[in-house]
Amino acid sequence: MRKIPTLFKRDPDDLAHVLPIVTEGCEWVLAGEGAPTRKYDGTCVMFDGENWWARRMVPYKKDWPEQFQFVVSDDASEKDIGWEPIQNSGFFKAFRDAIEGVHSTWPLPAGTYELCGPKINGNPEHLEHHKLFLHAAASSLLDAGRAHETLRRTCLALLYNNHIEGIVFHRTPGDPNTQMAKIKGRDFIRDKS
Repeated sequence: MRKIPTLFKRDPDDLAHVLPIVTEGCEWVLAGEGAPTRKYDGTCVMFDGENWWARRMVPYKKDWPEQFQFVVSDDASEKDIGWEPIQNSGFFKAFRDAIEGVHSTWPLPAGTYELCGPKINGNPEHLEHHKLFLHAAASSLLDAGRAHETLRRTCLALLYNNHIEGIVFHRTPGDPNTQMAKIKGRDFIRDKS
């Protein structure tokens, strides 16, 4: 899975926040193309039809772990991004808990999933148990507009009112290889202290 670009450019003086400037290659979002879906806040895992994998980011200066499947290098973070067998991941126990909760829906479709729950990123999804969310089946969101200020208000409302991390735009919904862009509520929050 390639890293999804953030819709707006990051502030070079404060990389936690965005500027009202569209990231190159994401102009299609502001042109009204694509469909907005809910962004989950967890960790990415993948089922290839036979095996489960966890997304792994390895700093450029570190050796890749055993069985690491390289996907892409990210020069901005200076990390190689790829997959490692789920059993090698620090999230394996949480994944095992999530899998135990979905046996009634076997077989699961191949694809990428977000693993969320009590032991993942401080549990921003407010779940009682670990759960897998198929990215391809993410809930559609009402398209309330695409301008920077509109998206700022929408993302902050989603975050504060619904505990939804943000929005992922899919240029061609249903196409697993489609272009995507993301924006998160916390991209707009500036510390006032």
